[in-house]
Amino acid sequence: MRKQGSVVQWNADEGLGLIRSPQTAAFIRFHLRDYKGPLPIQIGQPVEFEEIVVGGRGPQALQVKDRPADIYFKSDVKVASTMDELLPAGRPSARRPRPPSLLERWHPWPELGLVAVWLLMWLVGIALGRFPWVVLVGLALLNVVALFAYWRDKHAARNGDWRVQESVLHGFALMGGWPGAWFAQSVLRHKTRKPSFQLAFKATIALHCLALLAWLIWPPFSRLP
Repeated sequence: MRKQGSVVQWNADEGLGLIRSPQTAAFIRFHLRDYKGPLPIQIGQPVEFEEIVVGGRGPQALQVKDRPADIYFKSDVKVASTMDELLPAGRPSARRPRPPSLLERWHPWPELGLVAVWLLMWLVGIALGRFPWVVLVGLALLNVVALFAYWRDKHAARNGDWRVQESVLHGFALMGGWPGAWFAQSVLRHKTRKPSFQLAFKATIALHCLALLAWLIWPPFSRLP
């Protein structure tokens, strides 16, 4: 028998959530791979599901589907199909707010400024003969690999597959792939809500940029009398 409930907790990074149902005393776990419905999943979203119990892990929900809220018209036992039917005449209709688009949610200007300064340092280093020009090709490939690693880890989190280790992701950032990693985090909404990961990620950016700056300014200072 299918049960009904609502989402009370959702972790987008891990693809895991909890459902509360009046038909079950405990919280019911569910995974994104078992969910069939609109994204992103919202707290309080009504759902229906099949419940199973796996070992000692408690109840788990399968075949989770979005369920529209049941709103009834008390007059003549009529079911209200739209919100307009529930509002008095002359009152403006209440519409569900449109979810913000990627451009509305994404404000990348401070990070883009840092990327521009970072690229400028590499170009200055090439102009001064500190780096060969081919280093730009290597940096571009490194950032593509870093972006792919984040995509792979996001996909694995949703499907319960093998995850990319956080140390590997930080390694890409430390070697110079942090712009691609930052872009992947922003677009995929991955690893953005984990404070410890974000702290380590920002530390790798700082270490990389300081090392690059030191490599640029040390030779001129070493030749001073």
